Amino acid sequence: MAALPIFQGFLQVFDQAESGFIGAYREEKGDKLQVHLGYHASPELTGKVVILVDPMLATGQSCVAALNTLLQHGTPKSVHIAAAFAAPEGVSYLSSSLTLPYILWLGALDKCLNSNSYIVPGLGDAGDLAFGDKL
Repeated sequence: MAALPIFQGFLQVFDQAESGFIGAYREEKGDKLQVHLGYHASPELTGKVVILVDPMLATGQSCVAALNTLLQHGTPKSVHIAAAFAAPEGVSYLSSSLTLPYILWLGALDKCLNSNSYIVPGLGDAGDLAFGDKL
């Protein structure tokens, strides 16, 4: 859900593009972070240019999981990952975890992650900023 505003912006720019969607959320259990993927839908991707949009690339886990899920729909011609903000830890995780070539587009590379795996200085939680505090 947190990616919906940036996703809508990309769809306005690439208004003739097919699109898919993957819902992801993080679950914190003590000091362990787990990423869960929920709903996903995608067109066939074989031979196509894929732009994976993630508002904040913190640990990189959700991005890698989402891309691996998308690859079930075919092998793209090229992959672009676009994030408004990122932490060096997330960029490093992509580099060590992805085996296919990709181009990374970042609005800003911030300093680091804090102990809760949030980007520092960052802007806060993308979902909270877009839709309000979680209850």
